[in-house]
Amino acid sequence: MSEPTLLVLDTDPSPRLGRLTGRARIRYTDEAGLAARLPSADVLLVWDFASDAVRAAWPGEGPRPAWVHMASAGVDRLLCPELTASGTVVTNARGIFERPIAEYVTGLVLAFAKDFPGTLELQRRRQWRHRESTQLAGSRAVVVGAGPVGREITRLLIALGVRVALVGRRARRTIHGAEDLDRLTALADWVICAAPLTESTRGMFDARFFGLMQPSARFINVGRGPMVVEDDLAEALRRRWIAGAALDVFEQEPLGPQSPLWDVPDLIVSPHMSGDTAGWRDRLSEQFVAMYELWAAGEPLPNVVDKQRGYVPVREPGE
Repeated sequence: MSEPTLLVLDTDPSPRLGRLTGRARIRYTDEAGLAARLPSADVLLVWDFASDAVRAAWPGEGPRPAWVHMASAGVDRLLCPELTASGTVVTNARGIFERPIAEYVTGLVLAFAKDFPGTLELQRRRQWRHRESTQLAGSRAVVVGAGPVGREITRLLIALGVRVALVGRRARRTIHGAEDLDRLTALADWVICAAPLTESTRGMFDARFFGLMQPSARFINVGRGPMVVEDDLAEALRRRWIAGAALDVFEQEPLGPQSPLWDVPDLIVSPHMSGDTAGWRDRLSEQFVAMYELWAAGEPLPNVVDKQRGYVPVREPGE
């Protein structure tokens, strides 16, 4: 049997695939060459997970890979109607980013509660100004998104004494359904988005939603940028409908220097880095190589995306 062809939609630095030498015919492509190379590929590794090239190239002529792996948690840049309807298996990088993102969110919550941004600004001005900070224990958080990221965020916040309501698409066991979100939001001190981008979540955080929040509450998004109507969030902050917000993801990335979001009061802007800790690319490479070995042996793959839903379903005990 000939070696399978592994096509990598590449970006710098490239993945470490040395363990697959002699076990796969590895070919690399950029966005411009993807459409021409797709028909010859048995497996596609989308290493450039910020690219929309697969969604654009997939509807073309010829065979398509049997397996596509996305080197990120979200697959919204990948899926198109033709890929969704195909028999191609799609997997993602579940297991790599959950803990780092949860730590990042916990850091943001602590920074807001203890007013670290204010302290750093006053230090820069050489001003001694005593203030009172917020106690986290006993505060309320709503985490939107009941997947592995949302669950890990919940676990760390509970360890700090925060009372957390985890909200998913549907209610089950200790998870609230989407129908409870408005009621829970009105009581929350922290609203944290860790949900995938789907047609039902696109634009869900808008003026109406921010109007439900308490004036003392903060909003954090580590999910996907298009879930937030950014102009509405900026207006809510300017009008002090809410006390603060932090965005790690945006409608357009990278955020251009002329974006008005840089100057919105009480908004922390970070460059889509919440899940990226030292060595994360090596961990992504190791995960893919292990998954390739399973695929080559005919074993079931982990992290299989439900292409209709747009994410990997979490299986509850007993399901």
